[in-house]
Amino acid sequence: MRWTVFLGIQCLILFIVIGIFYLHQGHVILLKKPPESIAQWYKPQNKRQVWLHTMFRLRREMLAMEIYAKTGDGEKLQKWAEKLNEDYLEIARMVPEWKKRLDLTVLTDIQNSIEEKRYQNVTQALLELDKSCQSCHRDFRAVSATIYRVPDFSDIKIDSATSLVSHMRTLSKQLNRIKIAFVDDRQDAALTALSDLEKGMNSLGYICDNCHKKASQIYPNEPMTRALDKLEQNLKTGTVEDQGKALGTLAVMVCAECHGTHRLAYDAKKLLGKKMNWAELLEHAF
Repeated sequence: MRWTVFLGIQCLILFIVIGIFYLHQGHVILLKKPPESIAQWYKPQNKRQVWLHTMFRLRREMLAMEIYAKTGDGEKLQKWAEKLNEDYLEIARMVPEWKKRLDLTVLTDIQNSIEEKRYQNVTQALLELDKSCQSCHRDFRAVSATIYRVPDFSDIKIDSATSLVSHMRTLSKQLNRIKIAFVDDRQDAALTALSDLEKGMNSLGYICDNCHKKASQIYPNEPMTRALDKLEQNLKTGTVEDQGKALGTLAVMVCAECHGTHRLAYDAKKLLGKKMNWAELLEHAF
């Protein structure tokens, strides 16, 4: 009788969980999160992007084997097969949780086909191996890249008292202050807000240079500086329409273009890194 009650409770819990996900099926996206052990092969835990370089080598090795299988060059084919075998098995050492995903039978088939000079079979085996690779890529590549390759801006500071996040909010307000001021025919206020915006952009530029190590200044660059000058001139002598166009052009250059790369990716990184919150899941107000 006790076992009957126990199994009944387990089934009830299972049905409740299924019901929760069913009720939210139009609002919840299910993604597979990679094992945490993979983090040690990405920066900053690792000085080199070891995982990426291993993937790059595997791709190169598979292509080399395809080339030499088609030309019947058994010697070079064997050389690249040995490299492939080594790097493929390295996956299990780096991320033990994925050992069961490796298709070791294909490696054996490839080696036997090379020894017996059945080069067409090598090509077919490589296609099977590629399917195995793509299976993992579909499950984990996008999530892994977002979690481990997107820069983390959360701890960056403009100065000792100003975080990058708060600074970016200030820049956004300054843009809108310019708009509000010239629409209301407050030229001095618009020019003051523009001056504050330019100073804020220059402060941000020092942070950008930490990653974008180029000879010329990355932010604000020359086109941005010219757009600032054009907006200033329009604020002094242009029409409201001219001022609006100049401000829109500047906003795209100094905000939208960078946000399209960094903010979207960083927001996704934060979402994927969040811990499970059942209260949010159970909430029906979407």
